[in-house]
Amino acid sequence: MTGSGGVERGARDARARALAVLRVRSWALAVALLPAAAAVILLVGGSTGRLAGGGWDAARWAVCAVALLVLLAAAGVALVVACARPAVTPTVEVSEEAAPDLYRMVRDLAERLAVPAPSAIALTPDCDSWLEDRTHRSHRPRGRSPVRVEEDDVAGLGGPVRRRAATAPVLVIGSPFLWWMRVGELRAVLAPVVAGTGPSAHPDIAAARRFIRGLDAAAAVAGAQERHPLLRALCAGLGRAVRLMLRACRDHAAEMERGVAAAAAERAQAVDYGLRIVAQEQVGLAYAGWDRLLTRVALPAWRMGRWPSRLDVGVVAALTELSRRDRLAEGFASRLAERPACDLLEEPGVADEAVSLLAARLFHGGPAACRPDWSPVEWSAYPDEVVDRTWRADAARLHRALDTLGVRRPAPAVGPTLARVLDHLAAPTPPAPDDPGPGAGDPGTGTEPYGPSRTEDPPGTESSSGTVGEPASDGPSRTAGEPASDGPRAEPGSTRASGDAPEHEPSAGRGPEPGSGPGAGGEDGAARPPAPGAGHGTDPVAASAATPGPDDHGPRAALLPVTASGSGEGGYGDDDDDDLAGTTPRSAALAAGLAAQLAREDLGTARGSDAGAGGSDAGFWDDRPLPLVPLQPPRTGREILTDHVTAMVCCAAMDTAGARPGLDWLDGPSLLVDGVRVADLAPRVHALVESGDCAPLRAWLTEQGIRPDKPVRLV
Repeated sequence: MTGSGGVERGARDARARALAVLRVRSWALAVALLPAAAAVILLVGGSTGRLAGGGWDAARWAVCAVALLVLLAAAGVALVVACARPAVTPTVEVSEEAAPDLYRMVRDLAERLAVPAPSAIALTPDCDSWLEDRTHRSHRPRGRSPVRVEEDDVAGLGGPVRRRAATAPVLVIGSPFLWWMRVGELRAVLAPVVAGTGPSAHPDIAAARRFIRGLDAAAAVAGAQERHPLLRALCAGLGRAVRLMLRACRDHAAEMERGVAAAAAERAQAVDYGLRIVAQEQVGLAYAGWDRLLTRVALPAWRMGRWPSRLDVGVVAALTELSRRDRLAEGFASRLAERPACDLLEEPGVADEAVSLLAARLFHGGPAACRPDWSPVEWSAYPDEVVDRTWRADAARLHRALDTLGVRRPAPAVGPTLARVLDHLAAPTPPAPDDPGPGAGDPGTGTEPYGPSRTEDPPGTESSSGTVGEPASDGPSRTAGEPASDGPRAEPGSTRASGDAPEHEPSAGRGPEPGSGPGAGGEDGAARPPAPGAGHGTDPVAASAATPGPDDHGPRAALLPVTASGSGEGGYGDDDDDDLAGTTPRSAALAAGLAAQLAREDLGTARGSDAGAGGSDAGFWDDRPLPLVPLQPPRTGREILTDHVTAMVCCAAMDTAGARPGLDWLDGPSLLVDGVRVADLAPRVHALVESGDCAPLRAWLTEQGIRPDKPVRLV
């Protein structure tokens, strides 16, 4: 609804809420000056002889001392609020020389909307677009002054005309939009976002946002740990004062951002309104495809120390495949004949590579630059360099866990085989020591999970860990039913190993657990629900594009700080008690051993990443732990064991039946038998892991011509 004089109603509401935020600042200043005012009154009364006497003298000294302390505290809080560095969303900046057509389109859009043009454009590995204020001096690139626009009452909000310089915010665009959307669709989607620069430039709204960002940054400073005891006490007082003001501003700030979003949406209705409705379908499709690509395709590569260098190209392939499979999306593939929005960039490949590396940092916590253990990988090499290596590494880890439990091989000279895994998981639980029963410890059975120490491999043979000439575990003998002394306990629900990385809570904003083996997919991955980002120091301007409105495409995902453990690869803790309750004791013990190994590997990887980073970009990341946005919660023990058994089956299929590793754009790593993707392996592996029933899996192996008794090659 538009008010008198062409002023949007939402803009007027936003200005009223901004004034309420500024009144909180004024009230805080008044409270800080109140003791000083009382001291001035007492001093003036004493100098004029009206407040004379010993009692008034004592009151003057006491009030002056209190006033001095309050003024010093208020000055310290104000200094921290003014100088604290607000958090900034990690993005890839796009210069005008690198994308002149994109800048020209945005400026033309701003001119049609009668609002100031954004000062710069940046890309983010997320399916959203927003405005972000980076006027703080710590956020400006060296040698560059902020872009300013001179406006008379720039937002048209009435009242006295104010002549001042307003700094335009930065337009942040989700990179998947550039590669999947057409030029017209991108223009329609960006219209309500660019329209937000008008209200953002109003002096009252800009001042209110600066105040809130300063409070948020000061709260982060007050919450920092590992300080001197005296500094901790001062930070505690600072934190209480800042949180009190934030609570007073919270409701007004939220309503202010809603008003800004409503005003921007109303102003943008005049530009490409009909096309914007159609473009919303592409926004949802891009979000679903991007989430599937990250969780099911990119994450396995990141765990192997490789990062796909063309993620945005991959999302186009994933969405095209989704369009082919979904009959409701048959018309989407025909859009590919139109001009993609990435043509607005001079070098799309360079931008895609930079965004891909940033995505690996945000979602996995990888290093900031390439190095021997962190190198890019092309999509054509993904099956051989990622899928094959992942499966063989998991299979090697599985056999190391079996070695720790004392499970011997069918024959001393035979290398790692799938039969060893099947026999161990499918064997019945060993009887008690006082009643060994028939056939207990019989070498002819080929399994001895809890029996005497395993016979060492002769030199020159390949051990279960994949190394040549390495002897197996030669620990002391164990009685039946006793776990290995040097490995994790065999009871289900055992706690994390001592070397485990710290566990973080699963967030509702993460995607579903992807299936890392063939046949695990089929159901569509759910998109991560959004969360407000104001609590993490991001610019409140972002909320103008995040508040639901008639022309908005949905809020963006917040950057949630988590522990440095990142992917949660070794997530096996107390929460796995219920998860492993329905499995066999052998599965639970093996899952515990695998989780302990993963925890130790993750801890070593995190330390190596911290040592190699060198702290060169610590300021850019605001000293927050990486990854900022983990893709999924830690895997449970059941999921870890299932993935490793699946990997061992795939290795046996490749080495004995001529199968090949493959890449499915929606389901990730897949096994190809005679060029056809295997889709029926997952339920058979689940039956083995959960109930010890190996008959379905053995029947499938026989049908595919896979020899479980033949040794396989491991890494």
